[in-house]
Amino acid sequence: MKFARSVWKVLVAIKDGLVLLFLLLFFWALYAALTLRPTPGQVRDGALTITLDGSVVEERSALAPAQLLLSGEAPAHEFQARDVARAIETAADDSRIKAVVIDLEQFTGGRQVHMSRIGAAMDKVRAAHKPVLVRALLYTDDAVQLAAHASEAWVDPIGGAVVTGPGGSQLYYKALMDRFKVKAHIFKVGTYKSAVEPYARSDASPEAKENLSAIYGALWSAWKAEVTKARPKANIDLVTRDPAQWLAQSGGDMAQAAVKAGLVDKVGDKIAFGKRVGDLVGHDPAAGEGGYKGCTLAQYLADKPAPTTGKAIAVVTVAGTIVDGDAGPGSAGGTRIANLIDQAVASGNYAALVVRVDSPGGSVTAAERIRAAIARARAKGLPVAVSMANLAASGGYWVSTPAQRVFAEPATITGSIGVFAVIPSFEDTLASYGVTADGVRTTPLSGQPDVVGGLSPQFEALSQASVESYYARFLRLVADARHKSPQDIDKIAQGRVWDGGTARQIGLVDQFGELEDAVAWAAKAAKADSWHAEFLGRNPGGWQGFLSGLMGDDGSSDSRAAGDVTGLLAQRQQALGWRVLADLGRLNSTAGAQVYCLECGGTAAMAPPPAAQGLVAQASWLALLGKLL
Repeated sequence: MKFARSVWKVLVAIKDGLVLLFLLLFFWALYAALTLRPTPGQVRDGALTITLDGSVVEERSALAPAQLLLSGEAPAHEFQARDVARAIETAADDSRIKAVVIDLEQFTGGRQVHMSRIGAAMDKVRAAHKPVLVRALLYTDDAVQLAAHASEAWVDPIGGAVVTGPGGSQLYYKALMDRFKVKAHIFKVGTYKSAVEPYARSDASPEAKENLSAIYGALWSAWKAEVTKARPKANIDLVTRDPAQWLAQSGGDMAQAAVKAGLVDKVGDKIAFGKRVGDLVGHDPAAGEGGYKGCTLAQYLADKPAPTTGKAIAVVTVAGTIVDGDAGPGSAGGTRIANLIDQAVASGNYAALVVRVDSPGGSVTAAERIRAAIARARAKGLPVAVSMANLAASGGYWVSTPAQRVFAEPATITGSIGVFAVIPSFEDTLASYGVTADGVRTTPLSGQPDVVGGLSPQFEALSQASVESYYARFLRLVADARHKSPQDIDKIAQGRVWDGGTARQIGLVDQFGELEDAVAWAAKAAKADSWHAEFLGRNPGGWQGFLSGLMGDDGSSDSRAAGDVTGLLAQRQQALGWRVLADLGRLNSTAGAQVYCLECGGTAAMAPPPAAQGLVAQASWLALLGKLL
């Protein structure tokens, strides 16, 4: 028996050893797969094909691996605007690239500043006497903006083009809240701070409409000016003045109507388009009917990495809603971004700092944490510039105040200098079901904020005073940065939103310019003869790319059907549904005082963010009402 037990122990030890060995091999293989990148050297002579089957963003979102695996499907694709623009610009001087092709069939949107940046890159390719061809099933405003810069724009025979202009519906919940007897306690400073209006009104205030009319008018004028300059034959007035009549003139054929209006050049399906590209760069029979020679965006970027010569200029991105903690990329976690800046300064590896802002704001405390880190960098002698993309409003402007130089675009939305907080309470809701609240309090603030028994007058007074204190601090920060008095800033603050052109006129920004202009300014301020930008932060590509590949989506397939024109238009407005969840989740948030530009979200129809599904859980007061009912 002793011998048998000894043999058994040896066998168990061997089994345990083999299990451990296989586990080590498994995790080694997993690590190797997660760190894979597109292999350089796959660029063939031909066309650079950029398939934008997703949205163009400032910074790709990070997705939790568990969320990806449990969802059972690949995440929505996101393309960083700077990557797309750099690839196109590089192709202009690359003898291997004979043409640039941009496929927009499954394009879900991009904001105006990003489209302008990519359009400028397309112009450089055309200036190098190389064709730029674009195709789509449906062209909407952002796609039309890109197509205007193409040498050939193609539309599918069953497709078309629609120009809607900025603007649209905002959502208001006052009647819903009254129906369920939910009270929204609002604390704010700013006549134009309309972020709280959805919870207090059933329509937009005259001040909000005045402000949004000015913003939308400026964005619309900038869009039309760019499209008309790039494509003089485009008849925007014909398309927008009476869309039904414009379509009727072509017998209801949207594709032919788009050609007659000068928005596109040719009508043809994907095969015909591919044959046209093949005529220009060479056909590839191995790729099937309509195949042509060339490479993809991922292959080209891997083959052409960003330059690393000269002094390094650190670029830190503040993209998405500013929130407390380590969130992001895709949302701007205050702790995460502040740590990035502090670590960059402490390393001594960077000659200057550029902060790229594309955010409507968010938490006061998170915005202040980022601002303080930028201020520390400047105090250490590092030149600091801010580059504003589409949005640098409210908290997005708060974090911009320490910069020595602020760059913006005409279509940038900024300002919204104001502060608010919203707290719901349910005492009337619960009372209608026979539930009341009572208790013993040792101070006027005991148990406050009491969302089931109601907020006390003392707590409401304290909250309003806190919001007013934050607003006063906001004014001082802007006044010190812009060398004006708080009183002067207050006249252009009050939560009012400004377009980039007006913001420059009133002194909120210093000059027009792209990210590259801000980097060049920072390098010059650091007395660097040569430089390169180094983008700091986590790269979500490893886990996300690997798991997306496991789920059969490599970004080059047609796994997601595009649908017809009506379906595509409806899909692009689907974000309005996510907006409901976001607004209600924000009402129930415990984030405290906010420097957030809620109204800025209506300036572009975008696909819901990858983390949008989590907003369902945030709207927990709806779950409470559901259980009560």
